[in-house]
Amino acid sequence: MTTSSIETAPKFAPSRDGRGRLLVVSNRVALPGVVHAGGLAAALGDALRESGGVWIGWSGKRSEQREPTRRSAGNVEYVTLDLSNAEHRGFYLHYANRTLWPLLHSRADLLEHDPWAAEVYRQVNRRFAELVRRVAQPGDLIWVHDYHFLPLASELRRLGVDNPVGMFLHTPFPSPDIAQALPGDERTFGALADYDLVGVQTERDLYHLRRYLRLERAIDPSGPQLRAFPIGIDPKAMSDHAEAAVDTLSYRHLLESLAGRRLVIGVDRLDYSKGLPRRFIAYGEMFERHPELLRQVSYLQIAPISRGEVPEYRELKERLDSLAGSINARYGDADWVPLRYVTRSYKHNVIAGYYRASRVGLVTPLRDGMNLVAKEFVAAQDPQDPGVLVLSEFAGAAEQMKAALQVNPYDTTSLADRLAEALQMPLAERRRRWERLMSGVLEHDVSSWRRQFVDCLVGLAEQPPKLERRAAPRLGRRPLAESIAGAIGGTADSLRGRA
Repeated sequence: MTTSSIETAPKFAPSRDGRGRLLVVSNRVALPGVVHAGGLAAALGDALRESGGVWIGWSGKRSEQREPTRRSAGNVEYVTLDLSNAEHRGFYLHYANRTLWPLLHSRADLLEHDPWAAEVYRQVNRRFAELVRRVAQPGDLIWVHDYHFLPLASELRRLGVDNPVGMFLHTPFPSPDIAQALPGDERTFGALADYDLVGVQTERDLYHLRRYLRLERAIDPSGPQLRAFPIGIDPKAMSDHAEAAVDTLSYRHLLESLAGRRLVIGVDRLDYSKGLPRRFIAYGEMFERHPELLRQVSYLQIAPISRGEVPEYRELKERLDSLAGSINARYGDADWVPLRYVTRSYKHNVIAGYYRASRVGLVTPLRDGMNLVAKEFVAAQDPQDPGVLVLSEFAGAAEQMKAALQVNPYDTTSLADRLAEALQMPLAERRRRWERLMSGVLEHDVSSWRRQFVDCLVGLAEQPPKLERRAAPRLGRRPLAESIAGAIGGTADSLRGRA
């Protein structure tokens, strides 16, 4: 592995199949030599190694250093930028996590907008666009990830970069009326029109994005291709981790501590989108409605603290601390703690073992792009004695995982009953549900996801070039009557074309 400034970086030749390199842009970069738990990091690394390429993103450091740092391993370059304290505060803490994150998860009530932070967000996107321009070669494909870089394609087009550029949004996309709550939404969400391909997790997200761009932003059909690419995991790696964990001390200690009780597990970042307070409440309500389960079950909630500098997250932690204490005080006993709530992180192989030891996986976000915990839980199960997945119908994974016990996370009474049903489900039904779920996890894995996206972007790159590269429109909203008329006209034209 080597490290140097960007000016001395070698220029890799196109891959053997004639394609250019792949340039990945994401907020964080999975640097070589560092162990990464997530399957996404592995999938992007595999995609880069297949064609040769560059991974561009934030270094994770805050400094006044303006020049990028480059590392290389094999045929992949890793190019990172430091953020200044002001950029970190405006771009990351405020606009990304207090403005865009709540809005994308349909929580407009939590949106905090600051014009200064919005401008810093755009300035940071310009910095990254300038870096991409310096790195990109003719024929390279540019794959941008997530809400941190929504306007990146617009900035690239402004700089004259004409490479194919795709965006994959890992979060949900909200309904158009919620998207419009963002001040200056046409400069942020409307900028998606400058991508060649925009991918989202689910058909619901695709429906919302299409309505927003076509109706509200008046993007014509020659604009970006919009598609759903549901992300997956590496099921074999997760299954292998789970099998190996059975022989570890951490696994044995967990089983000993349960003393024969059934285990419910939840693994989530400490985030208000995950629905943890309602989940805790439903768990306590389960004992009221199903007293036969008293002393028969333990619930382990692993919730590592994220974004602790954001006030809403500190308030969430205080709320969960209070709820956990109340549940344990009310239902617990000297030899039984009903709710084990921890905010530390665990290694991925340890988590895999905990999944395997659990009778129920509790995945109940209020809104989620996909939620890979649901798929990881399924992949980690013992086929002979699998656990049951209880899944929010508002998780993106719910579109694919119909064999889970699906729940409305806002209805704590129904959630309490479904949890009791899962804990008492007969083995034969557990197996039937697990087999259907595992079949889907195997078919739609992370490698399939990234190949589909890259192949689609390659296909667009091989099409004849457009006569004119359209910039994202800077239009005001059309009157409602005009929007409806346009939509009806477009539908009529489409039907005439099929006749």
